[in-house]
Amino acid sequence: MNNETYAFLSQPGVGFFSLIIIGLIAGWVAERVTASNHGLLTNLLVGVAGAFIGDKLASVLNVPVFGFFRTLIAAIVGAILLLWIWRAIRSR
Repeated sequence: MNNETYAFLSQPGVGFFSLIIIGLIAGWVAERVTASNHGLLTNLLVGVAGAFIGDKLASVLNVPVFGFFRTLIAAIVGAILLLWIWRAIRSR
């Protein structure tokens, strides 16, 4: 059996607490890039959802995402996309 740690996003080396840290950082960066104003919990939720979106987008593009830093980059991209889509829907 494989000894690597697999967690929420089936990412090797990213456990629950790492995902929370990644979510907070990604949500905060996405908040700054999109000039939004959110709280800490919203940043966490946007960052974790962005990690999921970024992972799926990377798998479609055949880009390997594993470990802390690659997951962080994918989460930031996913969170920015999520906030951009959310703003486009709400502005209608």
